[in-house]
Amino acid sequence: MKFETKVVRAGIEPDPTTGAIVPPIYQTATYVLEEVGRDKGFDYTRSSNPTRQLLERNLAGIEGAKHGAAFASGMSTVDAVLKLLSAGDHVVSSDDVYGGVSRLFDQILTRQALTFTYVDTSQPDKVREAMRPETKLLWVETPTNPLLKVTDLDAMAQIAKEHGVLFGVDSTFATPALLRPLEHGADIVVHSTTKYLSGHNQLIGGIALTDDDELAEQFHFLQKSIGAVPSPTDCWLTLLGVKTLALRMERHSSNAMRIASFLEEHPKVARVTYPGLPSHPRHEVAARQMSAFSGMISFELTGGIPAGRALLNRVRLCRLAESLGAVETMITHPATMTHVDVPREERLARGLTDGLVRLSVGIEDVGDILADLEEALSAV
Repeated sequence: MKFETKVVRAGIEPDPTTGAIVPPIYQTATYVLEEVGRDKGFDYTRSSNPTRQLLERNLAGIEGAKHGAAFASGMSTVDAVLKLLSAGDHVVSSDDVYGGVSRLFDQILTRQALTFTYVDTSQPDKVREAMRPETKLLWVETPTNPLLKVTDLDAMAQIAKEHGVLFGVDSTFATPALLRPLEHGADIVVHSTTKYLSGHNQLIGGIALTDDDELAEQFHFLQKSIGAVPSPTDCWLTLLGVKTLALRMERHSSNAMRIASFLEEHPKVARVTYPGLPSHPRHEVAARQMSAFSGMISFELTGGIPAGRALLNRVRLCRLAESLGAVETMITHPATMTHVDVPREERLARGLTDGLVRLSVGIEDVGDILADLEEALSAV
């Protein structure tokens, strides 16, 4: 079954009761047992829910995974992965991760005696140097948020195998439409389903995917024990959004390539980062492991912060908003929005400057997006 078919059909069958082609929403907290000790596979929605189960099967199918475990947000999914570890364990992580991940790692999980080393995972030698005897997890974002660094997943899988550590990948920016990390040796893949998978800015959610039976058992145990699970309605909305994923990612990617090329040639733009541009330092790696380059662009204006502020306040079609990966084009200032909790010195050390702008390119007509950016840039 081709990917474009999987996003529509994987794990989905007509409702056995009515034949409805769209799965029903099982909006219930509890289930009546047939008799003592005998149920129909469900007892309490925190443990399991038919709508959530359908979503987990569907997303596992399109990722090429055996198992999926849905969570209430992308962050609760990351937290579940880190709950596989124990006090004293060490994590090697991509240095350019979402600001919420940095906050979780540095301000919460360090209090539970986990330690973290941040490295540029696009450079395998630095990853090898960071490994310790107590390292238990290699955590990679690719492309990263917001600098769009690209990591060679085959190289990371080899390092993880050499050191006997789990290899987890946050593939939110790429989605299974463009990259499937399990095919490159990852043990765990996570997505914020808030973003491209649902695609319409209408819900919060996350998913952890794996081929490992034991890891899957642990994720389902965490769902039941902690309860950070999505509502049946949010699962149902995600299922609807996923059906157009292949079409949307094709449009996001083609629009972003046009816009990145435009920005790279604009005299008021100092730097553009987009994996699809030959100027990207890991363009060849991205081209090898991704089928297209998604809809995320970061850039910096020649005028620094004042120029960035002028641009962000001038755009009209491009919405000034925190999130990404939806059908609407959204523009963000990471230093004051998504990464505001990362200390400034640390941000600058990572290359995340005060003047950096992140653009999540939507599926609108590309000419309209370009016209909005051109008009806003003219005022800078």
